[in-house]
Amino acid sequence: MQTLSIQRFSTSALTCAAAAVLLAACGGGGGGTDTGAGVTTAAGVEASAQGNGTTVVTGGTGSTASPSTGGTATPVTPTPGTSTPGTGTPSTGTPSTGTPSTGTPTQAPASAWSQCATENSTCTFDGTKEVRYGFGDKWATRTATGSIACNNSVFGDPAFGLQKVCQVSGTAPAQQPSTPAVEQPSSGAKPTPFGQNAAAYELTFADEFNSFNTSVWNDHIWYETSNPTKNYTVEDGKLKIWPQRDASGRFFNRTIDTDGKYYQTYGYFEIEAKLPVGKGTWPAFWLFNHIGDRRPEMDVMEAYAGGAAPWGFNDSNGIAHPQAYAPTVWKGPNELVGTRQYDTGMDLSAGFHKYAVKWEPNKQTYYFDGKEVLVLNTTFSDPMYLMLDLWYGSASGTPDNSTPQGKSNSFEVNYIRAWRFK
Repeated sequence: MQTLSIQRFSTSALTCAAAAVLLAACGGGGGGTDTGAGVTTAAGVEASAQGNGTTVVTGGTGSTASPSTGGTATPVTPTPGTSTPGTGTPSTGTPSTGTPSTGTPTQAPASAWSQCATENSTCTFDGTKEVRYGFGDKWATRTATGSIACNNSVFGDPAFGLQKVCQVSGTAPAQQPSTPAVEQPSSGAKPTPFGQNAAAYELTFADEFNSFNTSVWNDHIWYETSNPTKNYTVEDGKLKIWPQRDASGRFFNRTIDTDGKYYQTYGYFEIEAKLPVGKGTWPAFWLFNHIGDRRPEMDVMEAYAGGAAPWGFNDSNGIAHPQAYAPTVWKGPNELVGTRQYDTGMDLSAGFHKYAVKWEPNKQTYYFDGKEVLVLNTTFSDPMYLMLDLWYGSASGTPDNSTPQGKSNSFEVNYIRAWRFK
């Protein structure tokens, strides 16, 4: 997800030609013509149109991508048994980045904190400790072992415009939260990955959205505060996020994620969702982590209703509807692994569809309603958390008065599930 502040956030380093090939920047997007020809851009990105989608694979990464020509798979039969929830915390391989503190820990009293570093230096200490970064009453807290860099890349910016410090707690770190319970569908059947061999997987995470569980979900991304204007809810067994102007009159991003609360490495991840309409809308489902300066990112689904065909089309009232979407993978800022614009040939706002990824140690396979749409031979080993969001911009353009507001035009998620490999 390129053009805002994560991988979305780094298009300034790409040429417009390269961004046009990526189909998610510069307001562009190809027409989906099957030319079979490869194009190399100034940024060294190779694009090739294949079938009803465009695949982009970067050179020099050792990764390959290819769309599948297979048909839609049929669902597997659920199998009985009790699932074992999985868990994890971000692991960086170095002591300097720390892991996000989780839930709402009880911090040590002010007298128990001692300054260990100033902004843009390193805090060192013995053992595993809670470290907070900020100033006055504005702090972000991480748990780290041995040392941690005191900067905005690690902690975010809790006290914008102020010179910040790091303080280390003299008490033991807060207890990590328990793994979120697996919420079974109302039918009582154990969910299995759509179109996959059920015997190969064990359910580790499921939210059927019978309620909004704040022990599992945050309602804003880590470097922002939650916008008080309400534009999401859980009702009728669905998570709903809709376009809405806030008190300032602007459309604002809404992110629902498990950062600091649930992580997983490898497995199968799936949602069933219906997408919103309207110029500027940019719904997405992705796996992500922010580890020091690294930003591994797996975008399972991004859609741009307001983009050029086949991204979207206008109905008789001039309202933009989504038709294509893209899975996209980034190893870090400006380090694209691969992407594909997949033209479904359908109005993705008219009904529910399944968007999924099978994440193996050296391979990622992306699915639409059980059909392979992108395969990448690449290695990702960091724990990732789950993200569902409705943002604005990129190839979808800027939302305006033609963009329908309100709950009736929601990014609706029927469920989100994850399985591990047995």
